[in-house]
Amino acid sequence: MIYDIKDIRLAKKGEKRIEWAAQDMKVLSKIRQRFSKEKPLKGINIAACLHVTTETANLMVTLKAGGANIALCASNPLSTQDDVAASLVHDFKISTFAIKGEDSRSYYKHIASCLSIKSRITMDDGADLVSTLHKEPLKFNIDYCIGGTEETTTGVIRLRAMEKEQRLRYPIIAVNDAQTKFMFDNRYGTGQSTIDGIIRSTNRLIAGSVFVICGYGWCGKGVAMRANGMGAKVIIAEVNPLRALEATMDGFRVMPLAEAAKIGDIFLTTTGDINVINKNAFLLMKNGAILANSGHFNVEIDIDSLKKISKKQRIIRDFVEEYTLKNNKRIYLLGDGRLINLAAAEGHPAQVMDMSFANQALCAEFIVKNAQQLENKVYSVPKDIDEKIAKLKLESMGIKIDSLTKQQQEYLASWQQGT
Repeated sequence: MIYDIKDIRLAKKGEKRIEWAAQDMKVLSKIRQRFSKEKPLKGINIAACLHVTTETANLMVTLKAGGANIALCASNPLSTQDDVAASLVHDFKISTFAIKGEDSRSYYKHIASCLSIKSRITMDDGADLVSTLHKEPLKFNIDYCIGGTEETTTGVIRLRAMEKEQRLRYPIIAVNDAQTKFMFDNRYGTGQSTIDGIIRSTNRLIAGSVFVICGYGWCGKGVAMRANGMGAKVIIAEVNPLRALEATMDGFRVMPLAEAAKIGDIFLTTTGDINVINKNAFLLMKNGAILANSGHFNVEIDIDSLKKISKKQRIIRDFVEEYTLKNNKRIYLLGDGRLINLAAAEGHPAQVMDMSFANQALCAEFIVKNAQQLENKVYSVPKDIDEKIAKLKLESMGIKIDSLTKQQQEYLASWQQGT
């Protein structure tokens, strides 16, 4: 049984939005044209656990054009766009198990339904699909899998931990680690869409606000850049001395969270770790502080502790929950602590997801062609795939670049450099 949405009008709305996104996914479009002719994924069952958005829909259509049989489920309970899920089912005949706001039980039920197709390749965003598959290997025919891909930082960390413990049963390509992914998707995509989600849910003015960002990895850098550009006073809280130094050199104030908690207006977590903003920080915050998260799981803000120190909570507007503390201060949690850019907005723009999902498509093709040579390890995206996507993206933007002469190539390859 596929997840079915009866409202055909909803599906038609999704179809138009998928078409709109496709206009800005020119690299993926070129791959789709080639896939349609060559069918490199013919007969391959792919189980995908990704955010069900217009951009993901275009990836699914590309994989299907390449001959794959697909089952898709959501990688986050609040990230599904229901009109897109409806369109994938009704208009593209792609099995989709997802609905926005699904509870934990439904979430894992949908993952199980997705895995029931006896997948040859998995596509994951956060590693919940792979984790479920490894917990019940016989039920979901894990030995049938020849490889998988992972979309995000959190998932790569989990999978590398599995590899280290020798528990990984098939090879995974860390799409997140491709330069055409993390340097653009994590920085520009997260930067813009996170600010978008915060503004949509609160309608607060960013200019003049004290914007505290926990974590200065690529996602944190992207948000800091955008918040700064909109006139916010950006503060970075970090535990890594190199990143803290980089944030300082980039012109941002760096301080411990305990200090930032006293003066911040908006707080954002982008670390991938647990309980980054906890009870101690909540008690230091001023009345009206806003909390949001752009890490994969809703564990970065200690919501349980927030509930325990509150005497009242209520939904005050869509994706905004008000917690009144016992000291009568009010703190506002956005999107239940889940990815605010997908909970309250539409996620990354299509232009940047074009490169991320081009990596997914080409890595799936790579797995099919090279499965016999791959070990049960986490691999980086092959350099030639990364560079090919960069070149295609430049071409799609009408940008030309220079190339090295043979003499220059020989010079750079030689140890006898100098005057």
